[in-house]
Amino acid sequence: MTSRRRDLLCAAAAGAALLVARPAAATPEALREAVAAFTGGVAPRPGRVRLDLAELVENGNAVPVTVSVQSPMTEADHVRRIALFTERNPDPGVAVFHLSPRNGRASVSTRMRLATSQQVVALAVMSDGSCWQVAMDVVVTLAACVEG
Repeated sequence: MTSRRRDLLCAAAAGAALLVARPAAATPEALREAVAAFTGGVAPRPGRVRLDLAELVENGNAVPVTVSVQSPMTEADHVRRIALFTERNPDPGVAVFHLSPRNGRASVSTRMRLATSQQVVALAVMSDGSCWQVAMDVVVTLAACVEG
């Protein structure tokens, strides 16, 4: 009975160590890797994407954000995907939205958490395979996503 209890305690301690060892924030390298995975290696170009987000956020727990893309949203020319990434949240990928010409317009709105002051990146992949982006620095006075 004692060895089972000891095994259970050791397993619990190992699990707790994994939780503590997890990084609290992504790195700029993780952001670059996530963007490259989203775009399929296509280099994003500036333009066509608009990011509506406050530059100064009082509370990072629920930050409203809207991403819109200049596109006629026709069968020949439309936005396939829109994504949001952050530089210093625990996970750089915030959201991915899938669109089609049936959406009528390329605009999405949501709320996200921001762990701290950081860069937010919005990307759009078009039907022709091109990728467009915009980035914005956001200052957060009360952080969210903080561990420990």
